Amino acid sequence: MYSSNPSEPDMPTIQNHHALSLDNSQTIRTAFFISDGTAITAETLGRSILSQFASVPFETKVLPYVDSLERAESAVEQINLAYQRDGLLPFVFDTIVSDQIREKINSAHSCNLDMYEGLIGRIAEEIGVEPDAHSGHAHDNVDSETYKERIDAVHFALDNDDGARTRHYSMADIILIGVSRSGKTPTSLYLALQFGIRAANYPLTEDDLYDNQLPKSLREHKDKLFGLMIDTDRLVKIRQERRAGSRYSSYQQVQQEQRAIQGIYTSQGIPNLDVSEMSVEEIATRILQMTGLKRRIG
Repeated sequence: MYSSNPSEPDMPTIQNHHALSLDNSQTIRTAFFISDGTAITAETLGRSILSQFASVPFETKVLPYVDSLERAESAVEQINLAYQRDGLLPFVFDTIVSDQIREKINSAHSCNLDMYEGLIGRIAEEIGVEPDAHSGHAHDNVDSETYKERIDAVHFALDNDDGARTRHYSMADIILIGVSRSGKTPTSLYLALQFGIRAANYPLTEDDLYDNQLPKSLREHKDKLFGLMIDTDRLVKIRQERRAGSRYSSYQQVQQEQRAIQGIYTSQGIPNLDVSEMSVEEIATRILQMTGLKRRIG
């Protein structure tokens, strides 16, 4: 079981096996994301890099809180087992601060891609100051105001999800609109967690769409609205997973809703984005670019 407590004796491992249909010429490569902290940085940067090689299937493993030699030994064992199994060197993306622990990780049979060593060393050389050796130092001086802003934004997104509390829209930085299952909720939460942005979201229902009008609760906040669009085939598949065989998930119903909402976006001059092939990170970044909305944090 995953544990976020670094004092736990067993090092947590988070695995992600990609469901892939492979021909005989394709070989799965293993990639590890390792850190003395949460491993979020190592995983985010590592996945971004691996995404440049879309034709190669990867099995990924996240090893957070590798903050002792004992845990480093355990990590090395897992890396070496992957090498023995695959017959290929695993990729290791790490953000280990401790030289001793990093040296132990580097002893594994792997293609090691340390994300801190080269960058920190180069900065230290340029400014003439040695880096602090304390493991996980980046997490020690969390700005309390930044943290509060982030948490408040997340609470706001949760409280104002799915049109729940329209009376609070005057406090919103942005209001995402779209048909059901077009990605409004995850995008709202990501904007809140990553950037401290207070994002509400409102699903346009069948009645809203066929009146070709914005609901009354949205009209006075028109300047805050941003629309999401999604490919019809993709949306049908998503809805089928939720309510298979229903009118709600039928191709005809989805197509009608898509045409209607595009008409509203056009007639009302609402900026919108086709998110069909985008990750939530990409959606959020594009929204910031298109709206000029300023990050509260980050």
